[in-house]
Amino acid sequence: MRKVYLILMLAFQLTVFAQNKEVLYNFTAIPQSSLVNPGADVSYKFYFGVPVLSGISANLGSSSFSAYDLFANNGVDFNDKVRNIVNNSSSKDKAQANQQLEIFSGGFRVGGKDSQSYVSFGVYQEFDFLAYVPKDEAILALDGNRDHIGESFDLGDINLRAEVLSVFHVGYHKKLNEKLVLGGRAKLYSSGANATSTKNSGYIYTGQMAGTPNLYTQIISSNLELKTSGIAAFTKDEYDGSIPKDVVHNTFFNGSLGLGFDAGLTYYIKENLQLTASVVDLGFIRQSKDIQTLTYKGEYKYDGVNPNFDSTNQPKDVFDEFDKAIPRDTLYNKYTTWRPTKFYSSIQYSFGESRSDDECNCKGKVTRKYVNAVGGQLFAMSMPVEPFVALTAFYKRNIFEKLDFKVTYTIDQYSDKNIGLGLSGTLGKLNMYLLVNNVLEYKDVSKANSIAFQFGFNFVFQNSED
Repeated sequence: MRKVYLILMLAFQLTVFAQNKEVLYNFTAIPQSSLVNPGADVSYKFYFGVPVLSGISANLGSSSFSAYDLFANNGVDFNDKVRNIVNNSSSKDKAQANQQLEIFSGGFRVGGKDSQSYVSFGVYQEFDFLAYVPKDEAILALDGNRDHIGESFDLGDINLRAEVLSVFHVGYHKKLNEKLVLGGRAKLYSSGANATSTKNSGYIYTGQMAGTPNLYTQIISSNLELKTSGIAAFTKDEYDGSIPKDVVHNTFFNGSLGLGFDAGLTYYIKENLQLTASVVDLGFIRQSKDIQTLTYKGEYKYDGVNPNFDSTNQPKDVFDEFDKAIPRDTLYNKYTTWRPTKFYSSIQYSFGESRSDDECNCKGKVTRKYVNAVGGQLFAMSMPVEPFVALTAFYKRNIFEKLDFKVTYTIDQYSDKNIGLGLSGTLGKLNMYLLVNNVLEYKDVSKANSIAFQFGFNFVFQNSED
Protein backbone atom coordinates (compact mmCIF):
# COMPACT_ATOMS: atom_id res chain seq x y z
CA MET A 1 0.00 0.00 0.00
CA ARG A 2 2.88 2.31 0.72
CA LYS A 3 4.23 1.69 -2.78
CA VAL A 4 0.87 2.49 -4.36
CA TYR A 5 0.72 5.74 -2.35
CA LEU A 6 4.21 6.65 -3.53
CA ILE A 7 3.28 6.13 -7.19
CA LEU A 8 0.17 8.26 -6.87
CA MET A 9 2.14 10.97 -5.05
CA LEU A 10 4.68 11.08 -7.88
CA ALA A 11 1.86 11.37 -10.39
CA PHE A 12 0.23 14.36 -8.72
CA GLN A 13 3.35 16.18 -7.49
CA LEU A 14 5.38 16.05 -10.68
CA THR A 15 2.52 16.90 -13.00
CA VAL A 16 1.84 20.59 -12.92
CA PHE A 17 -2.19 14.43 -19.96
CA ALA A 18 -2.51 11.64 -24.32
CA GLN A 19 0.69 13.35 -25.66
CA ASN A 20 -0.74 14.77 -28.86
CA LYS A 21 0.92 18.13 -29.62
CA GLU A 22 -1.45 19.05 -32.40
CA VAL A 23 -0.84 22.81 -32.21
CA LEU A 24 2.96 22.46 -32.28
CA TYR A 25 3.04 19.90 -35.09
CA ASN A 26 4.22 21.47 -38.35
CA PHE A 27 4.10 24.95 -36.77
CA THR A 28 7.47 25.59 -38.39
CA ALA A 29 7.83 29.15 -37.11
CA ILE A 30 8.86 27.40 -33.84
CA PRO A 31 12.19 25.48 -33.80
CA GLN A 32 10.68 22.94 -31.35
CA SER A 33 8.37 21.71 -34.13
CA SER A 34 11.28 19.49 -35.19
CA LEU A 35 10.83 17.56 -31.92
CA VAL A 36 7.55 16.15 -33.22
CA ASN A 37 8.81 15.88 -36.82
CA PRO A 38 12.58 15.78 -37.35
CA GLY A 39 11.83 16.19 -41.05
CA ALA A 40 9.96 19.49 -40.61
CA ASP A 41 10.86 22.16 -43.15
CA VAL A 42 12.54 24.57 -40.73
CA SER A 43 15.76 26.46 -41.37
CA TYR A 44 18.09 28.82 -39.54
CA LYS A 45 21.76 29.71 -39.40
CA PHE A 46 21.65 28.60 -35.79
CA TYR A 47 19.38 28.81 -32.76
CA PHE A 48 19.51 28.06 -29.07
CA GLY A 49 16.77 27.87 -26.51
CA VAL A 50 16.73 29.87 -23.31
CA PRO A 51 17.84 27.27 -20.72
CA VAL A 52 14.87 25.70 -18.87
CA LEU A 53 12.51 28.16 -20.60
CA SER A 54 12.70 27.03 -24.22
CA GLY A 55 10.01 24.38 -23.88
CA ILE A 56 7.62 23.88 -20.96
CA SER A 57 4.53 21.76 -21.53
CA ALA A 58 1.87 19.87 -19.58
CA ASN A 59 -1.01 17.75 -20.79
CA LEU A 60 -3.79 16.25 -18.65
CA GLY A 61 -6.65 14.06 -19.79
CA SER A 62 -9.41 11.76 -18.56
CA SER A 63 -11.85 10.03 -20.88
CA SER A 64 -14.63 9.35 -18.34
CA PHE A 65 -14.66 12.04 -15.63
CA SER A 66 -13.48 15.50 -14.66
CA ALA A 67 -12.44 17.05 -11.37
CA TYR A 68 -15.90 18.64 -11.18
CA ASP A 69 -17.54 15.21 -11.21
CA LEU A 70 -15.66 14.32 -8.03
CA PHE A 71 -15.41 17.58 -6.09
CA ALA A 72 -18.40 19.71 -7.11
CA ASN A 73 -20.20 21.30 -4.17
CA ASN A 74 -23.63 20.16 -5.36
CA GLY A 75 -24.97 18.30 -2.33
CA VAL A 76 -24.22 14.85 -3.74
CA ASP A 77 -22.41 12.50 -1.35
CA PHE A 78 -18.79 11.85 -2.38
CA ASN A 79 -19.30 8.06 -2.33
CA ASP A 80 -22.24 8.47 -4.70
CA LYS A 81 -20.08 10.60 -7.01
CA VAL A 82 -17.44 7.88 -7.10
CA ARG A 83 -20.13 5.24 -7.73
CA ASN A 84 -21.61 7.28 -10.60
CA ILE A 85 -18.18 7.68 -12.21
CA VAL A 86 -17.47 3.96 -11.92
CA ASN A 87 -20.88 2.97 -13.30
CA ASN A 88 -20.49 5.33 -16.27
CA SER A 89 -16.95 4.17 -17.06
CA SER A 90 -15.55 1.17 -18.88
CA SER A 91 -12.27 -0.67 -18.47
CA LYS A 92 -11.04 1.15 -21.61
CA ASP A 93 -11.46 4.57 -19.99
CA LYS A 94 -8.26 6.12 -18.74
CA ALA A 95 -6.55 9.02 -17.06
CA GLN A 96 -3.28 10.33 -18.48
CA ALA A 97 -0.69 12.94 -17.70
CA ASN A 98 2.39 14.11 -19.55
CA GLN A 99 4.81 16.87 -18.62
CA GLN A 100 7.99 18.00 -20.36
CA LEU A 101 10.68 20.48 -19.40
CA GLU A 102 13.38 21.32 -21.93
CA ILE A 103 16.66 21.82 -20.08
CA PHE A 104 18.53 23.17 -23.09
CA SER A 105 18.32 22.92 -26.87
CA GLY A 106 20.02 24.24 -29.97
CA GLY A 107 20.73 23.69 -33.62
CA PHE A 108 22.92 24.92 -36.43
CA ARG A 109 23.43 24.66 -40.18
CA VAL A 110 26.29 22.45 -41.38
CA GLY A 111 28.06 22.59 -44.73
CA GLY A 112 28.15 26.34 -45.44
CA LYS A 113 25.56 29.09 -45.78
CA ASP A 114 24.03 27.55 -48.92
CA SER A 115 23.63 24.17 -47.27
CA GLN A 116 20.21 22.80 -46.38
CA SER A 117 21.56 20.40 -43.73
CA TYR A 118 20.99 21.03 -40.03
CA VAL A 119 22.00 19.46 -36.72
CA SER A 120 19.92 19.88 -33.57
CA PHE A 121 20.51 18.70 -30.01
CA GLY A 122 19.20 19.04 -26.49
CA VAL A 123 18.09 17.52 -23.20
CA TYR A 124 14.60 17.43 -21.73
CA GLN A 125 12.92 15.89 -18.71
CA GLU A 126 9.63 14.06 -19.13
CA PHE A 127 6.98 12.55 -16.88
CA ASP A 128 4.36 10.07 -18.12
CA PHE A 129 1.40 8.61 -16.26
CA LEU A 130 -1.33 6.32 -17.58
CA ALA A 131 -3.98 4.44 -15.59
CA TYR A 132 -7.06 2.66 -16.89
CA VAL A 133 -10.23 2.62 -14.81
CA PRO A 134 -10.26 -0.70 -12.86
CA LYS A 135 -14.04 -0.92 -13.18
CA ASP A 136 -14.59 -4.46 -11.91
CA GLU A 137 -12.37 -3.96 -8.89
CA ALA A 138 -14.01 -0.61 -8.12
CA ILE A 139 -17.51 -2.15 -8.22
CA LEU A 140 -16.39 -4.96 -5.91
CA ALA A 141 -14.84 -2.47 -3.49
CA LEU A 142 -17.92 -0.21 -3.49
CA ASP A 143 -20.74 -2.80 -3.52
CA GLY A 144 -19.19 -6.04 -2.33
CA ASN A 145 -20.21 -9.34 -3.94
CA ARG A 146 -23.72 -9.73 -2.43
CA ASP A 147 -25.50 -8.39 -5.50
CA HIS A 148 -23.09 -9.97 -7.98
CA ILE A 149 -23.48 -13.70 -7.33
CA GLY A 150 -22.48 -15.70 -10.38
CA GLU A 151 -20.40 -12.85 -11.83
CA SER A 152 -16.64 -12.73 -12.38
CA PHE A 153 -14.60 -9.63 -11.65
CA ASP A 154 -11.72 -9.28 -14.11
CA LEU A 155 -8.36 -8.56 -12.46
CA GLY A 156 -7.02 -7.66 -15.90
CA ASP A 157 -8.68 -4.26 -15.46
CA ILE A 158 -5.72 -3.26 -13.24
CA ASN A 159 -3.53 -1.51 -15.79
CA LEU A 160 -1.13 1.39 -15.15
CA ARG A 161 2.31 2.77 -15.87
CA ALA A 162 4.27 5.80 -14.68
CA GLU A 163 7.76 7.05 -15.40
CA VAL A 164 10.11 9.97 -14.83
CA LEU A 165 12.98 10.17 -17.32
CA SER A 166 15.43 12.44 -19.07
CA VAL A 167 16.13 12.38 -22.81
CA PHE A 168 19.42 13.33 -24.45
CA HIS A 169 18.98 13.72 -28.20
CA VAL A 170 20.75 14.74 -31.39
CA GLY A 171 19.05 15.14 -34.74
CA TYR A 172 19.88 15.76 -38.38
CA HIS A 173 17.67 16.90 -41.22
CA LYS A 174 18.36 17.82 -44.80
CA LYS A 175 16.35 19.37 -47.60
CA LEU A 176 17.29 17.05 -50.46
CA ASN A 177 15.57 19.13 -53.12
CA GLU A 178 12.65 21.54 -53.53
CA LYS A 179 10.19 18.71 -52.88
CA LEU A 180 11.63 16.55 -50.09
CA VAL A 181 12.97 17.07 -46.56
CA LEU A 182 14.16 14.08 -44.50
CA GLY A 183 15.20 13.98 -40.86
CA GLY A 184 16.03 11.69 -37.97
CA ARG A 185 16.90 11.92 -34.31
CA ALA A 186 18.73 9.54 -31.97
CA LYS A 187 17.77 9.47 -28.29
CA LEU A 188 19.36 8.26 -25.09
CA TYR A 189 16.80 7.69 -22.33
CA SER A 190 17.63 7.75 -18.63
CA SER A 191 14.78 6.56 -16.41
CA GLY A 192 14.85 7.79 -12.82
CA ALA A 193 11.67 6.03 -11.64
CA ASN A 194 9.32 3.57 -13.31
CA ALA A 195 6.24 1.63 -12.24
CA THR A 196 4.55 -0.78 -14.64
CA SER A 197 1.59 -3.08 -14.12
CA THR A 198 0.11 -3.78 -17.56
CA LYS A 199 0.00 -7.58 -17.99
CA ASN A 200 -2.38 -8.66 -15.25
CA SER A 201 -5.00 -11.37 -15.46
CA GLY A 202 -7.26 -13.43 -13.23
CA TYR A 203 -10.69 -13.09 -11.66
CA ILE A 204 -12.71 -13.06 -8.45
CA TYR A 205 -15.86 -15.18 -8.56
CA THR A 206 -18.63 -15.90 -6.08
CA GLY A 207 -21.14 -18.61 -7.01
CA GLN A 208 -24.11 -20.06 -5.19
CA MET A 209 -24.06 -23.80 -4.60
CA ALA A 210 -27.07 -25.56 -6.16
CA GLY A 211 -29.82 -26.43 -3.69
CA THR A 212 -28.04 -24.70 -0.83
CA PRO A 213 -29.01 -21.00 -0.94
CA ASN A 214 -26.77 -20.13 2.00
CA LEU A 215 -23.63 -21.87 0.73
CA TYR A 216 -21.28 -20.26 -1.71
CA THR A 217 -18.17 -20.99 -3.74
CA GLN A 218 -15.61 -18.20 -3.74
CA ILE A 219 -12.66 -18.37 -6.13
CA ILE A 220 -9.77 -15.94 -6.51
CA SER A 221 -7.49 -16.67 -9.44
CA SER A 222 -4.69 -14.13 -9.45
CA ASN A 223 -1.89 -13.33 -11.88
CA LEU A 224 -0.92 -9.82 -10.72
CA GLU A 225 2.44 -8.16 -11.18
CA LEU A 226 3.88 -4.73 -10.36
CA LYS A 227 7.34 -3.95 -11.74
CA THR A 228 9.27 -0.99 -10.35
CA SER A 229 12.64 0.60 -10.99
CA GLY A 230 14.18 3.42 -8.98
CA ILE A 231 11.39 3.28 -6.37
CA ALA A 232 12.03 0.40 -3.97
CA ALA A 233 14.58 2.32 -1.89
CA PHE A 234 11.98 4.99 -1.05
CA THR A 235 9.58 2.43 0.47
CA LYS A 236 12.01 1.12 3.07
CA ASP A 237 11.50 2.14 6.68
CA GLU A 238 15.10 3.25 7.03
CA TYR A 239 14.89 5.70 4.09
CA ASP A 240 15.27 9.27 5.36
CA GLY A 241 16.18 11.21 2.22
CA SER A 242 14.23 13.59 -0.02
CA ILE A 243 12.21 11.73 -2.67
CA PRO A 244 12.05 14.67 -5.16
CA LYS A 245 15.80 15.31 -4.93
CA ASP A 246 16.70 11.64 -5.23
CA VAL A 247 14.36 11.14 -8.20
CA VAL A 248 15.96 14.12 -9.99
CA HIS A 249 19.45 12.75 -9.26
CA ASN A 250 18.51 9.31 -10.55
CA THR A 251 16.81 10.75 -13.62
CA PHE A 252 19.84 12.68 -14.86
CA PHE A 253 22.83 10.87 -13.36
CA ASN A 254 21.96 7.35 -12.27
CA GLY A 255 19.00 6.15 -14.31
CA SER A 256 18.21 2.98 -16.21
CA LEU A 257 19.28 3.51 -19.82
CA GLY A 258 17.55 3.00 -23.14
CA LEU A 259 17.72 3.95 -26.80
CA GLY A 260 15.23 5.36 -29.27
CA PHE A 261 14.87 7.31 -32.46
CA ASP A 262 12.53 9.62 -34.34
CA ALA A 263 12.13 9.91 -38.10
CA GLY A 264 10.16 12.26 -40.30
CA LEU A 265 9.68 13.83 -43.70
CA THR A 266 8.09 16.72 -45.52
CA TYR A 267 7.10 16.24 -49.16
CA TYR A 268 5.73 18.94 -51.46
CA ILE A 269 3.24 17.36 -53.84
CA LYS A 270 2.95 20.81 -55.35
CA GLU A 271 4.57 24.04 -54.30
CA ASN A 272 1.54 24.87 -52.15
CA LEU A 273 0.45 21.29 -51.26
CA GLN A 274 2.48 19.64 -48.55
CA LEU A 275 2.48 16.15 -47.00
CA THR A 276 4.28 15.37 -43.71
CA ALA A 277 4.71 12.29 -41.55
CA SER A 278 6.77 11.35 -38.50
CA VAL A 279 7.27 8.61 -35.94
CA VAL A 280 8.43 9.72 -32.48
CA ASP A 281 9.87 7.74 -29.55
CA LEU A 282 10.33 4.38 -31.21
CA GLY A 283 12.51 2.98 -28.44
CA PHE A 284 12.93 1.10 -25.18
CA ILE A 285 14.47 1.37 -21.71
CA ARG A 286 16.21 -1.52 -19.97
CA GLN A 287 15.12 -1.07 -16.36
CA SER A 288 18.11 -2.11 -14.25
CA LYS A 289 18.48 0.30 -11.28
CA ASP A 290 16.88 -0.43 -7.89
CA ILE A 291 14.55 -2.96 -9.50
CA GLN A 292 11.81 -4.88 -7.73
CA THR A 293 8.85 -6.90 -8.97
CA LEU A 294 5.95 -7.81 -6.70
CA THR A 295 3.76 -10.73 -7.78
CA TYR A 296 0.54 -12.25 -6.47
CA LYS A 297 0.08 -15.49 -8.41
CA GLY A 298 -2.04 -18.47 -7.53
CA GLU A 299 -5.61 -19.65 -6.91
CA TYR A 300 -7.66 -19.69 -3.72
CA LYS A 301 -11.00 -21.50 -3.36
CA TYR A 302 -13.38 -21.46 -0.41
CA ASP A 303 -16.71 -23.30 -0.07
CA GLY A 304 -19.18 -22.39 2.66
CA VAL A 305 -21.17 -19.56 4.20
CA ASN A 306 -18.29 -17.61 5.72
CA PRO A 307 -14.92 -18.62 7.06
CA ASN A 308 -15.59 -20.48 10.31
CA PHE A 309 -13.65 -18.53 12.94
CA ASP A 310 -13.95 -21.08 15.76
CA SER A 311 -11.31 -22.49 18.07
CA THR A 312 -10.26 -25.09 15.51
CA ASN A 313 -10.31 -22.72 12.55
CA GLN A 314 -9.01 -19.37 13.76
CA PRO A 315 -8.80 -16.34 11.45
CA LYS A 316 -5.02 -16.66 11.30
CA ASP A 317 -5.41 -20.15 9.83
CA VAL A 318 -7.68 -18.79 7.07
CA PHE A 319 -5.28 -15.96 6.25
CA ASP A 320 -2.34 -18.35 6.24
CA GLU A 321 -4.22 -20.61 3.85
CA PHE A 322 -4.86 -17.63 1.55
CA ASP A 323 -1.20 -16.54 1.72
CA LYS A 324 -0.09 -20.05 0.79
CA ALA A 325 -2.52 -20.19 -2.14
CA ILE A 326 -1.66 -16.72 -3.49
CA PRO A 327 1.75 -15.82 -2.07
CA ARG A 328 3.37 -12.43 -2.40
CA ASP A 329 6.75 -12.91 -4.06
CA THR A 330 9.46 -10.32 -4.62
CA LEU A 331 11.74 -10.69 -7.63
CA TYR A 332 14.77 -8.67 -8.65
CA ASN A 333 14.98 -9.30 -12.39
CA LYS A 334 15.75 -6.62 -14.96
CA TYR A 335 12.92 -5.82 -17.35
CA THR A 336 12.34 -3.83 -20.54
CA THR A 337 9.73 -1.12 -21.08
CA TRP A 338 8.81 0.32 -24.45
CA ARG A 339 8.25 4.00 -24.92
CA PRO A 340 4.77 5.10 -26.02
CA THR A 341 5.40 5.50 -29.76
CA LYS A 342 3.67 8.41 -31.51
CA PHE A 343 2.78 8.74 -35.19
CA TYR A 344 1.89 12.05 -36.85
CA SER A 345 0.92 12.94 -40.39
CA SER A 346 -0.61 15.97 -42.08
CA ILE A 347 -1.62 17.40 -45.38
CA GLN A 348 -1.53 21.16 -45.86
CA TYR A 349 -2.78 23.45 -48.62
CA SER A 350 -1.29 26.96 -48.70
CA PHE A 351 -2.81 29.98 -50.41
CA GLY A 352 -2.68 33.76 -50.46
CA GLU A 353 0.70 34.40 -52.07
CA SER A 354 2.80 37.16 -50.56
CA ARG A 355 6.31 38.38 -51.21
CA SER A 356 8.70 39.83 -48.65
CA ASP A 357 12.04 41.57 -48.80
CA ASP A 358 12.66 41.15 -45.07
CA GLU A 359 14.56 38.46 -43.23
CA CYS A 360 13.41 34.87 -43.31
CA ASN A 361 11.24 33.87 -40.36
CA CYS A 362 12.56 30.31 -39.94
CA LYS A 363 10.37 28.78 -42.61
CA GLY A 364 13.15 28.12 -45.08
CA LYS A 365 14.03 29.59 -48.48
CA VAL A 366 11.09 29.54 -50.84
CA THR A 367 10.43 31.39 -54.05
CA ARG A 368 6.90 32.10 -52.94
CA LYS A 369 5.48 32.72 -49.54
CA TYR A 370 1.89 31.96 -48.61
CA VAL A 371 0.23 33.72 -45.72
CA ASN A 372 -2.58 31.17 -45.24
CA ALA A 373 -2.66 27.41 -44.85
CA VAL A 374 -5.39 24.88 -44.07
CA GLY A 375 -5.24 21.15 -43.64
CA GLY A 376 -5.72 18.08 -41.50
CA GLN A 377 -3.58 16.04 -39.13
CA LEU A 378 -3.67 12.46 -37.85
CA PHE A 379 -2.18 11.38 -34.53
CA ALA A 380 -1.87 7.87 -33.11
CA MET A 381 -0.06 6.60 -30.01
CA SER A 382 0.58 3.06 -28.78
CA MET A 383 -1.12 2.06 -25.50
CA PRO A 384 -1.52 -1.20 -23.56
CA VAL A 385 -5.22 -1.73 -24.41
CA GLU A 386 -5.82 0.06 -27.71
CA PRO A 387 -4.14 2.89 -29.65
CA PHE A 388 -5.03 6.50 -28.92
CA VAL A 389 -6.15 8.24 -32.12
CA ALA A 390 -6.96 11.90 -32.80
CA LEU A 391 -8.00 13.86 -35.90
CA THR A 392 -7.25 17.57 -36.26
CA ALA A 393 -8.28 20.27 -38.71
CA PHE A 394 -6.19 23.46 -38.67
CA TYR A 395 -5.76 26.92 -40.10
CA LYS A 396 -2.46 28.84 -40.05
CA ARG A 397 -1.81 32.46 -40.94
CA ASN A 398 1.24 34.65 -41.13
CA ILE A 399 -0.24 37.83 -39.59
CA PHE A 400 2.88 39.96 -39.90
CA GLU A 401 6.35 39.17 -41.18
CA LYS A 402 7.37 37.71 -37.81
CA LEU A 403 4.05 36.85 -36.21
CA ASP A 404 2.34 33.52 -36.91
CA PHE A 405 -0.98 32.15 -35.72
CA LYS A 406 -2.49 28.64 -35.74
CA VAL A 407 -5.93 27.41 -34.70
CA THR A 408 -6.87 23.73 -34.45
CA TYR A 409 -10.03 21.69 -33.96
CA THR A 410 -9.39 18.18 -32.61
CA ILE A 411 -11.61 15.15 -32.08
CA ASP A 412 -10.29 12.42 -29.80
CA GLN A 413 -11.37 10.12 -26.94
CA TYR A 414 -11.44 13.04 -24.51
CA SER A 415 -13.41 15.65 -26.40
CA ASP A 416 -15.19 16.43 -29.66
CA LYS A 417 -14.92 20.20 -29.18
CA ASN A 418 -11.22 20.70 -28.54
CA ILE A 419 -10.16 24.05 -30.02
CA GLY A 420 -6.48 24.92 -29.79
CA LEU A 421 -4.66 28.20 -30.36
CA GLY A 422 -1.00 28.90 -31.04
CA LEU A 423 0.97 32.12 -31.43
CA SER A 424 4.63 32.52 -32.37
CA GLY A 425 6.39 35.86 -32.67
CA THR A 426 9.95 37.05 -33.13
CA LEU A 427 11.29 40.30 -31.69
CA GLY A 428 14.79 40.89 -32.98
CA LYS A 429 16.40 37.48 -32.48
CA LEU A 430 14.09 36.38 -29.67
CA ASN A 431 11.39 33.91 -30.67
CA MET A 432 8.48 33.53 -28.23
CA TYR A 433 5.57 31.11 -28.51
CA LEU A 434 2.47 30.07 -26.59
CA LEU A 435 0.28 27.06 -27.44
CA VAL A 436 -2.97 26.14 -25.68
CA ASN A 437 -5.64 23.56 -26.43
CA ASN A 438 -9.24 23.06 -25.32
CA VAL A 439 -9.62 26.81 -24.85
CA LEU A 440 -13.42 26.58 -24.46
CA GLU A 441 -12.87 24.81 -21.13
CA TYR A 442 -10.74 27.56 -19.59
CA LYS A 443 -13.84 29.32 -18.27
CA ASP A 444 -14.04 26.40 -15.78
CA VAL A 445 -11.09 24.03 -16.04
CA SER A 446 -12.55 21.76 -13.33
CA LYS A 447 -15.09 20.53 -15.91
CA ALA A 448 -12.49 19.86 -18.62
CA ASN A 449 -11.70 16.27 -19.64
CA SER A 450 -8.40 17.38 -21.15
CA ILE A 451 -6.23 20.45 -21.10
CA ALA A 452 -2.72 21.26 -22.37
CA PHE A 453 -0.35 24.15 -22.82
CA GLN A 454 3.20 24.81 -24.00
CA PHE A 455 5.37 27.91 -24.13
CA GLY A 456 9.01 28.79 -24.64
CA PHE A 457 11.71 31.25 -25.71
CA ASN A 458 14.45 30.79 -28.30
CA PHE A 459 17.10 32.93 -29.97
CA VAL A 460 17.05 32.37 -33.74
CA PHE A 461 19.73 33.68 -36.10
CA GLN A 462 19.47 33.83 -39.88
CA ASN A 463 21.82 34.95 -42.61
CA SER A 464 21.17 38.60 -43.35
CA GLU A 465 20.37 37.81 -46.98
CA ASP A 466 17.93 35.00 -46.14
